[in-house]
Amino acid sequence: MTCTAEGVVSALRAAVAVVIAHRDELVRLDREIGDGDHGENMRRGFTALLSRLDSEPPATPGSALKLVATTLISTVGGAAGPLYGTAFLRAASAVGDATALDGPAVAKALRGALDGVVARGKAEVGDKTMVDALTPAVAAAEAAGDDMVAVLVAAADAADAGAESTVPLVARKGRASYLGERSADHLDPGARSTALLLRAFADAAQSDERAQR
Repeated sequence: MTCTAEGVVSALRAAVAVVIAHRDELVRLDREIGDGDHGENMRRGFTALLSRLDSEPPATPGSALKLVATTLISTVGGAAGPLYGTAFLRAASAVGDATALDGPAVAKALRGALDGVVARGKAEVGDKTMVDALTPAVAAAEAAGDDMVAVLVAAADAADAGAESTVPLVARKGRASYLGERSADHLDPGARSTALLLRAFADAAQSDERAQR
């Protein structure tokens, strides 16, 4: 199974619904160790994305990912806008002008996203950031083989575990780092939103696969 622009748009629409559904959870998580705006910022950015997907339907997977990047950069406040914007922009560059994505192409896009986040935020595994969810997701995706759905499911599973791994950590980056030891015993909101997005993409791919049988 491969994913065309239509499939990417379907996955993005699923991600919008998930972000909106988990807005309050992300607000709560960010309020515990940040300034409490992550959930609302993400909701605003992905709601704006939905409008652009309706008015500017992308022709390729790469153009869809670039549309996400430009929308999030311009509408999401705080650190999340630049970080997620860079992630999707690097993912778009990784897939180029391809008209459809297979498993290795999806893994390549995820690797580009991770490299962009690391370059932008200067974070590494253990810093209690979205990198703790995205790094194992990329490793799992790259090891999952050629099937696109399997790649996304592996990435989502690893991201869930990676996000949970942030709970005991003491933050070394971002606003949470100002709390020092008090940042421990809390789930990082950026890692959680990363895991939510990857799960939404995996669920959408599985749904499309079932529909094609």
